[in-house]
Amino acid sequence: MIALAKWFRTATKTAFSKKYLLLTNVAISVSLSGVGDIIEQHYEIYSGELAAWDRRRTRFMSISGMTVGVFCHGWYNFMDRRFPGRTIGLVLKKVLIDQTVASPIVIFLFFATLAVLKRSSWEEMRGEIRDKFIRLYTAEWVVWPPAQIVNFYFLPTKYRVLYDNTISLGYDVYTSYVINDESGTTAATNAQKD
Repeated sequence: MIALAKWFRTATKTAFSKKYLLLTNVAISVSLSGVGDIIEQHYEIYSGELAAWDRRRTRFMSISGMTVGVFCHGWYNFMDRRFPGRTIGLVLKKVLIDQTVASPIVIFLFFATLAVLKRSSWEEMRGEIRDKFIRLYTAEWVVWPPAQIVNFYFLPTKYRVLYDNTISLGYDVYTSYVINDESGTTAATNAQKD
């Protein structure tokens, strides 16, 4: 047991070292985005909305998590270099900048990555953003300001993406639901008119 604990400490120290931090952050983002989608899909299977697990959908959600993980890694490093310190005023400033600048970028990256993976046209991607952006951005304002206060005030930069993704697991379940919900989309509305 002691050997396992020692190995875990060494592995954790290595994973969160400057040399491997980007890789660690991306791996965490890919994994938890996929887990969020799996949870949502199993709920959809349980409720009868989905017949079976769609592995392609999970793969696409995971790859989208990779894109977001790379961005968040760079974003948190930039924020802490640009706004060093942990006063409550500075933390609130970081939260506001995070919500007004990073959140829309992350949502756009998410849609853009999915559009590339699904080979969607520019118009299809714009329609998805038009139909679903506000739902996701509104949820971001509910979830992230309190979470980011904790993140910016208490945690060192190297643990920000891990914390972010841990909180994001619940948000990823919701994101998977919104992204795959066709009931309120322009395409579904147009199909109903036909």
